[in-house]
Amino acid sequence: MSQVLFDYTRQDAAGQSCVAHAWAKVPEALTPAQRDERKARAAALLKQHNAVLVAHYYVDGDLQDLALETGGFVADSLEMARFGRDHESQTLVVAGVRFMGESAKILSPHKRVLMPDLDATCSLDLGCPADDFSRFCDAHPDRKVVVYANTSAAVKARADWMVTSSCALAIVEHLKSQGEKILWAPDRHLGRYIQEQTGADMLMWTGECIVHDEFKGIELELLKKQHPDALVLVHPESPKSVVAQADVVGSTSQLLKAVVEGPEQTFIVATDNGILHRMRQLAPGKTLLEAPTAGNSATCKSCAHCPWMAMNALQGVIDCLEQGVGEITVPEPIRTQAAGCIERMLDFVAKNPHALAQPQRGFVKNIGAA
Repeated sequence: MSQVLFDYTRQDAAGQSCVAHAWAKVPEALTPAQRDERKARAAALLKQHNAVLVAHYYVDGDLQDLALETGGFVADSLEMARFGRDHESQTLVVAGVRFMGESAKILSPHKRVLMPDLDATCSLDLGCPADDFSRFCDAHPDRKVVVYANTSAAVKARADWMVTSSCALAIVEHLKSQGEKILWAPDRHLGRYIQEQTGADMLMWTGECIVHDEFKGIELELLKKQHPDALVLVHPESPKSVVAQADVVGSTSQLLKAVVEGPEQTFIVATDNGILHRMRQLAPGKTLLEAPTAGNSATCKSCAHCPWMAMNALQGVIDCLEQGVGEITVPEPIRTQAAGCIERMLDFVAKNPHALAQPQRGFVKNIGAA
């Protein structure tokens, strides 16, 4: 697959530098004819191999469309894994970042899981090495270990619970009611938000998403003044100054639901701009504004796009099916140990449907985990 290597510290020819190009091997732009040819070729290969494409909201819109057009799925990380687990296909192509492919394999060990680019990872995952995290846990044996979905299989194997941004509040509240103290990893912004909402005793690992961490509170305030009727949608991985200005704080699925079902016509969206593709498809008459990631002196005012999500491409889907590259493996006993914390979360949500409909201000009710 032809790629262009970008360095986050180097501006491009237009004088711009943004997180979408950070350390990433970004696929070259396609002409309309090339795009149509590769989509048709990828669709034919999916059918030939009896494979299903599962794509995250943050990947390229062509991949999202291809998934939906071929009987696949576009969703958040947990729903991607659950769909893959429940789908009859024995070959899953996961367009996203590595921990998503690992989650699919953990829940579907008997299936073949392929990814368009195995180098597509996540800053939260990279910032929480399994050995260091294990030592951190060992130093605090009195705490229940709760990890966010954006972690490696090895880190999940060390955890008691995995959570997602839509069920984390309910699970942490449950643990608090049981008198448990919590060791939380890796996202400090999400952890802080949950701690503030629940009052739980939480010891934090210090990590952040390089995309959400870039949103600027003061710039968001200025944008709100320009659009006073806009509803502000914020993912809780964002800094406190941004979350504090939100009308809706929620996961990718929850933010999408707010746009589709809300009566408002204008929205300021503070999450990866890859989600705007699906928002525009499902709510074509509404106005979507990207929340600012930089100030007036910057050349890129709003450039919130994960560099690793950007590595996913149509050619990668073709390559993994034609050549068998990009296969995800999770060795034992890590897989079994990691499955424990995921299944514990799934069981809790199944037994407590209210866990996904928290009454706290800012959360959209009645939506699947994300």
